[in-house]
Amino acid sequence: MGKGESDDSEDMQRKEKAKIQLKRNIGYFDGVSFIIGTIVGAGIFVSPTGVLKHSLLNVGIALIIWTASGLVSLMGSLCYAELGTSLPFSGGEYSHIKRGLGSLPAFVFIWTSTFTKPASNAARALLFAEYATQPFYGICPPPEVLKKCLALAVLWSLGILNGCSVKMAAWVQTVFTLLKMMALSVIAVGGIVLLITRQKESLARFEDLFGSEIPNASQVAEAFFQGLYAYGGWWSLNYMAEMKNPSRNIPLTVMTAVPAVIVFYLLVNISYLTVLTPKEIVSSVAVAVTWADRVIPSVAWIIPLCVAVSIFGALNSSMFTLGRLSYAGSQSGHLPVLISMLNVHSCTPAPAMIFSTTIASIFIIPSDLIMLTNYFGFSAWLMIGLTCASLIVLRYREPHLHRPYKVFLPVPFVMVAVSFFLVSAPIVWSPNLQYIYAFLFMLGSLIVYLPFIHFKLHFAFLDKITCHLQLLLEVSPADGSAEGKCE
Repeated sequence: MGKGESDDSEDMQRKEKAKIQLKRNIGYFDGVSFIIGTIVGAGIFVSPTGVLKHSLLNVGIALIIWTASGLVSLMGSLCYAELGTSLPFSGGEYSHIKRGLGSLPAFVFIWTSTFTKPASNAARALLFAEYATQPFYGICPPPEVLKKCLALAVLWSLGILNGCSVKMAAWVQTVFTLLKMMALSVIAVGGIVLLITRQKESLARFEDLFGSEIPNASQVAEAFFQGLYAYGGWWSLNYMAEMKNPSRNIPLTVMTAVPAVIVFYLLVNISYLTVLTPKEIVSSVAVAVTWADRVIPSVAWIIPLCVAVSIFGALNSSMFTLGRLSYAGSQSGHLPVLISMLNVHSCTPAPAMIFSTTIASIFIIPSDLIMLTNYFGFSAWLMIGLTCASLIVLRYREPHLHRPYKVFLPVPFVMVAVSFFLVSAPIVWSPNLQYIYAFLFMLGSLIVYLPFIHFKLHFAFLDKITCHLQLLLEVSPADGSAEGKCE
């Protein structure tokens, strides 16, 4: 082979290697769909009951809590927007905590998330199965086996979809986001129409907004937890290394999606209060279904299906972000190296998706899944607090870091304070062994971190397993080096 042919061959190899990386396929509209799709799950269809209950049926306080929950989510989103534009790496909070606070806090985060986030996805899949099968069984409960089989089918369908094509996953997310926003629009517009047509009767419910008993600090905190649960998912965009022009699209997407959700949530709550009394809302298991029985009884079955659609969209985006989290953790050496590899055909983190979907499938089996996720519920806000703290640290430690977008500095301090309040409040006001179990579980990460990460303990037989799986799954390291030990 001549020198010219050799150079051409090397150029072709370099071009081929350059393709083995996450591609930026997600634009502004797809980003908005992912954020809205992640936030709007089952929460808005069921959480109004909890917010109003802990507000002691005080409508004014309840609406203030919904607004405040949205503003806290918006402040958190703006903090994440700065981190996402200055450090546009796949992995979200994990990458930012590692850069700002170090390897150990980042490992604690990924250790906890490796189990709690798949458990949350399993809970969403089971909830989807519950609502999707309910219209076919009327007042009878659907069989447990059917729900678990359907939940597993949904998990693996979305896992395969996200592992094969980012564009297709984004398209599915856009479609289901539009469908769920149409469902919310039916409730919101229906409430406005009723408010206008039954003006005197409807407005009477809003005349004395603060007439009921004022809740104490503990009750306000409980109501706040319910509201924030409904807004959960605003952090999802920072997991997308595939975002086009992240310095422009991440803050723009955040400022579009989160305020839109706040407006929709307020309109939907007003619609509920227009049709139902506060006592009726509190006594309802799924307030959206009760609303439909009252307003559109002939087609009330459509609301459970709308809730199922909403959960499906939220599950899709949640699985997308979880795959990117596992991928980023593996790239940093905190998870097995295979998980950081990309499919050579689609350039997607297929092993990471298989890994996270398998763990979620295991969590489908137990019947006390909701209790399990509650054990670790407070860990999400602990990690949000650590992420915002890492932003503050980076501002002072790396002042010259290029920041296309900078949040007003007091905002991350407020978020750290809110996170501390949300983590400590349940422990102070309702101490429970579950928080001790969760804390011990997080400390258990040290048992893995010290030998395998800090002291780099390694077993040679794992390399052989990795090579066989790499060939089987047709995956390559993200730097494009498909050759290496497996050839």
